[in-house]
Amino acid sequence: MPNRTLVLLAALTACAHGAERPVQANDSPGAYFPLAVGNEWTYVDHSPQLPPGAPRYRTVRILSRDADGYFHDSEKGALRAGKDCLEDRSRRILCAPFAVGRTWSSVLSVSSTEHYEIAGVGETVRVAAGTFEGCVRVRARTRAGADAESVLEISYAPGVGPVRIETFAVLSGKSTPQVQAELSSYRAEVK
Repeated sequence: MPNRTLVLLAALTACAHGAERPVQANDSPGAYFPLAVGNEWTYVDHSPQLPPGAPRYRTVRILSRDADGYFHDSEKGALRAGKDCLEDRSRRILCAPFAVGRTWSSVLSVSSTEHYEIAGVGETVRVAAGTFEGCVRVRARTRAGADAESVLEISYAPGVGPVRIETFAVLSGKSTPQVQAELSSYRAEVK
């Protein structure tokens, strides 16, 4: 999986049923990505270009929390949830309020800006780990050239975290799937 995707997988976890509540107007990003030491998420990779024999499962476990409030995971990611946004050390990944069309940007460098939007709210997502109601889907776009961009979509389930992660390369308007991962099990406690 691309490094950007690994960072976002950083804090995921192993039950077998989904959350069953609608998106609440006062939900914080932490409600959609429970960060606590010991939480873990296992994903199955359905990416079309996955080479034969490549590992299809990846587990991400939260290992520690630092003095700045960042939770560090087994994939070398670091995340923290504030009142308005979930963020890593470079970008805001999920920001409230959760309303379709809401946008924000994260400037990564002089030549790289990620543009985020809430693409779906209250969605039902079915994956190997179960059926999850009330999901929020975030789309991030990054220019990769004059006529190319990288697109990342993540569906977050309340009380669970990311349940579906997909990336696409878009060249001259044609979209090609890259990463297609879904949650297969998790253990997530809110502390």
